[in-house]
Amino acid sequence: MTYSVTEPSDRQKWIAGFLVIGYALITLMPLLWIIATGFKSPADAIAYPPKVLFEPTLEGYVNLFTTRTRVTEETLASLGEPTTWYDRIVRQYDMIIAGPSRYGERFLNSVIIGFGSTFLSVFLGTIAAYAFSRFRVPLKDDLLFFILSTRMMPPIAVAIPIFLMFRQLGLNDTHAGMILLYTAVNLSLSVWLIHGFIEEIPIEYEEAALIDGYTRFQAFYKVVLPQAATGIASTAIFCLIFAWNEYAFAVLLTSGTAQTAPPFIPTIIGVGGQDWPAVAAGATIFLVPVMVFTILLRKHLLRGITFGAVRK
Repeated sequence: MTYSVTEPSDRQKWIAGFLVIGYALITLMPLLWIIATGFKSPADAIAYPPKVLFEPTLEGYVNLFTTRTRVTEETLASLGEPTTWYDRIVRQYDMIIAGPSRYGERFLNSVIIGFGSTFLSVFLGTIAAYAFSRFRVPLKDDLLFFILSTRMMPPIAVAIPIFLMFRQLGLNDTHAGMILLYTAVNLSLSVWLIHGFIEEIPIEYEEAALIDGYTRFQAFYKVVLPQAATGIASTAIFCLIFAWNEYAFAVLLTSGTAQTAPPFIPTIIGVGGQDWPAVAAGATIFLVPVMVFTILLRKHLLRGITFGAVRK
């Protein structure tokens, strides 16, 4: 009986499968705990030892999206019976809903700034990467290294100069200022990743298109872009993840109008201290857009991580 050198045995497959499942469970455990905490009551969220089995409640999500105020028993009695399920949850603590919270605004700011900066980073990065790949650029290698070196610099090292510059230009606490800042930070990554993909596309394809009468822009749009779509999509995921999760600049440069969700979520205060179910609920909702975006482009992401390893 012969055995393949490259084909793993059944035993090796079982061991590999067990290791992968174990690693996945360990990796997902914190995420699953955050999701579960969003459905706990405040008492269950801080119980010791931690409760794995609990009675689920939407109190955390109600507290996340509403502003509540305490009233007297006479006021509660004058209001009559609660008419909605979230009113019933709030009335348990002798409180009423005074209005919506600011979480929705902060979440919308994250969407605008995150996706806006991602679009600009990928758009400008694609143009720059194409220019470096197809045209004779003086000091090309030096420029590419300089662009990459900006990514190596710790953002906190330039936080104070950026703060002073934004204050002078009137960009503090503005959507435009944060979009421009995140675009500048992500642009180096965008140029380098997309440049690698465009380098893999044979230039003969464009030359054939030019011979057929295409303009340079038409050859770029109809020949290069479709073949570089994998790299562009994977680059967009990496840029979005950075802009979506960024915390330091958001804390320093925003406070109200353009504040994103990351610096807002830790400030959620409940009755008698930190409202951990509301914090967990906010973190869970905050994860959804990036997860959906990544799942939709997961095939491109896998190709983007391993590009250059296999040449088809």
